[in-house]
Amino acid sequence: MTKSVTGPDFSLEDACGISPVCGIDEAGRGPWAGPVVASAVILPTSGVPEGLNDSKKLTAQRRNDLAGHIRASSLVGVGVADPQEIDELNIRQATFLAMARAVADLPSPPSFALIDGRDAPDIGCPAQAVIKGDARSLSIAAASIIAKTFRDAIMVAAEAEFPGYGFARHKGYGTAAHQTALNKLGITPLHRKSFAPVRARMALDVESP
Repeated sequence: MTKSVTGPDFSLEDACGISPVCGIDEAGRGPWAGPVVASAVILPTSGVPEGLNDSKKLTAQRRNDLAGHIRASSLVGVGVADPQEIDELNIRQATFLAMARAVADLPSPPSFALIDGRDAPDIGCPAQAVIKGDARSLSIAAASIIAKTFRDAIMVAAEAEFPGYGFARHKGYGTAAHQTALNKLGITPLHRKSFAPVRARMALDVESP
């Protein structure tokens, strides 16, 4: 594996001294609605898609294009924790659950995992947390792209099921438009009842005569 000139590279993967190594990242910890999605990706030793980077630094079109290339060239697993699980477990533990599910969804198990963030939960294999890992590790960057595009597709599809909320635009995040829709239309099964803005809207329904 060779090191890229700029952006994420294989340095962290190479330092593990074991293979295969998967990168893990999540999308959707902060939104008021929708699932949290994690992805685990084992990239090939050669033929890595060009342009991998932190998904937040890419346009939606570029993310979608790269997601297709990643799926065609790599081993990919996806795990989802739904809003009900988020409410039952809390968002941190639900994220860990989604990560474990993503690893279990891989076609073959990894020997080691690099996980974006400060936590290395129990996911079924040895793991290392990497702060800002999606900007440092190609495997984590690939996972960030898969997680983001997978979750965005869920929220775009939710637009048809729950019209008027703007899920296709804000993807469940706490925008002014989402707050306006929440105030006007109330909550949906996609909303996280444990999140303060949603709890506040539910309280209005209780107080109404």
